[in-house]
Amino acid sequence: MNIQNPILKGFNPDPSIVRAGDDYYIATSTFEWFPGVQIHHSKDLVHWHLVAHPLSTTEFLDMKGNPDSGGIWAPDLSYADGKFWLIYTDVKVVDGMWKDCHNYLTTAEDIKGPWSKPVLLNGAGFDASLFHDPSGKKYLVNMYWDQRVYHHNFYGIALQEYSVAEERLIGKPEIIYKGTDIAYTEGPHLYYINDMYYLMTAEGGTTYQHSETIARSQNIHGPYEIQPDYPLLSAWKEVHNPLQKCGHASLVETQNGQWYLAHLTGRPLPAPAGFPSREREQHAFCPLGRETAIQKIEWQNGWPIVVGGQQGSLEVEAPDLPQQEWAPTYEERDDFDKDTLNINFQTLRIPFSEHLGSLTARPGFLRLYGRESLQSKFTQAHVARRWQSFNFDAGTSVEFSPNSFQQMAGLTCYYNTENWSSIHVTWNEEKGRIIDLVTADNGTFSMPLAGAEIPIPDEVKTVHFKVAVRGRTYQYAYSFDGENFHTLPIELASWKLSDDYVRGGGFFTGAFVGINAIDITGTALPADFDYFTYKELD
Repeated sequence: MNIQNPILKGFNPDPSIVRAGDDYYIATSTFEWFPGVQIHHSKDLVHWHLVAHPLSTTEFLDMKGNPDSGGIWAPDLSYADGKFWLIYTDVKVVDGMWKDCHNYLTTAEDIKGPWSKPVLLNGAGFDASLFHDPSGKKYLVNMYWDQRVYHHNFYGIALQEYSVAEERLIGKPEIIYKGTDIAYTEGPHLYYINDMYYLMTAEGGTTYQHSETIARSQNIHGPYEIQPDYPLLSAWKEVHNPLQKCGHASLVETQNGQWYLAHLTGRPLPAPAGFPSREREQHAFCPLGRETAIQKIEWQNGWPIVVGGQQGSLEVEAPDLPQQEWAPTYEERDDFDKDTLNINFQTLRIPFSEHLGSLTARPGFLRLYGRESLQSKFTQAHVARRWQSFNFDAGTSVEFSPNSFQQMAGLTCYYNTENWSSIHVTWNEEKGRIIDLVTADNGTFSMPLAGAEIPIPDEVKTVHFKVAVRGRTYQYAYSFDGENFHTLPIELASWKLSDDYVRGGGFFTGAFVGINAIDITGTALPADFDYFTYKELD
C-alpha cells in the first residue's frame, strides 16, 4: 500500500500533523473562510476524512473586515496531558510594513470539541506553535515580525514559556534561531528526539522557492546547528516535479517507530507550449491552492532525510498499519435535506447564521438572504466549497424574484474579493428577470453578456446553473427545465483563480465554487436553492 499525494486535495495548506494513540490528525489553514481550521483524521496515513472545524463561533474567531488571505494562518495541533492543544493565528493586516495578528490557544479532550475559551497569547508574529518539553514546561515558538524598513521583516524564531496555571506567556521572548540564507524563516515546530531538540522551519516564501529546513541543539535555547545539506525539502531545483512549492512541514512518529513528514505543496496546471520551464513563476498556476502531501522520513547521522529525494514524491510507501477507509464526507448531490450545512461548505469571514440564510425556512432548500456584494469583506451570503480537482462539474438551481438590478443570486467561482465570476438571476429595466454574468479580474470588472443578457420566460420559476471546469478554462451553462442546458460561449480562465495570479500580499487560499445572494437594496430578498452538485472527473 502506498500513500498517493496529495493526501488533502484543494486548498489545505500549512499542515500540522499529530498522533493521539492510534489516530492521526492534520490541522490546516483556512484564512478568511469560516469556520476556522480544518482538521482531517486518519488511521493509516493513506485515507483521510474531514472531521472538524474547531473555530466555529465568533468567540474563537472574529474576521469581519479581515483582508483577503487574512484570518487563520498556520494552526498548530498537538496532543499532551490527555487533550488536544490548538494554537492559531488571526491575521488582520496582510499588506504593508506591519503584520498585525493575534495568536490564541484553545484545548479540547475530543477533537470534535467542545473547545475551551481561547487564550490570547501575543501578536509578535505569525505561525505560532506550542512545544511540550519533557521537563513539563511548555513553550510558544513563533516567527518574530520586524516592521522596521531597514531590516528584513522575518527577524527570527522566538521562544517564550507558557504557564498553564496562569494561562499566559511568562518571561521574555528570546530569539533562538535566525534561519539559513534561504531566509523568510517561519512556520517553526520544535521536537525533542533522541536527547536533541530539533527546530523545523519553512523558508523561501510560500511560492516555488519554498523550502523546509531543520536545525538541532542539545539545549532548547540553542545554539542550533543547521542540517549540513539543507534544505530538508524543496522542489525549487526540480522544475518538472509534479509536486511544487514543497515546504511548511511537520513531523510525526507512528506507533511502530516509523517517521513521516506532512507538508504543503502546489500542483501547477500544465503550461502552454513554448513557455520556459525554468520561468515557471511567470506561467505556472495552481488554482487548487496549496495542498497537503506526506513523505516518508529516514534518519541518517542524527538528521531526517526525505526518502525518494528532497523534492517530494507523488507515491510514498505507507506505514505498517491496518488500513482504514472512510465514507465520502459529501454526496455528489446535496439536496439540503438536513438542518446543518455539509462539513465541506464554508462561508466568508462570518458564521452561517439566520442573518445569512436558513435550511429550515423552506425544508429541502437552502434559503440565502441577499446581503453584500462579492467585493465585500463584511457580510456576504455566500456558501461555497473548495475546488479539489482540475476537472469537475458543479451545479445548482435557484428560485429568485428580483425587482432591481441591485439584486442577484446564482452560482460562483471565487478566489477572493478581486477575482471571481458569477452567473446569476437578476433584473433588467427592459427585459425583466434575466441571466447575467459578471467577472472580476484583479479588481477589473466585466459583464461579457452586456446587451445580450438572457431573458427568463415568465412561466419559469426555477433556473438551473452549471459550471464545467476543465483544466485551464471553465464555462457556465443554464437551463430552464433542468435537462436541456445551454453553454455560454465564453471561456473563463481557471488559472486566474490562483495564488500565482492574484495581486497584492494576499495570495494564500485557492478556488471555491458555491452559491450566493446579493441584495443591496436593504430588503434581504431571499433566494431558494434546491440542490448543489459537485462531481470530480479525474
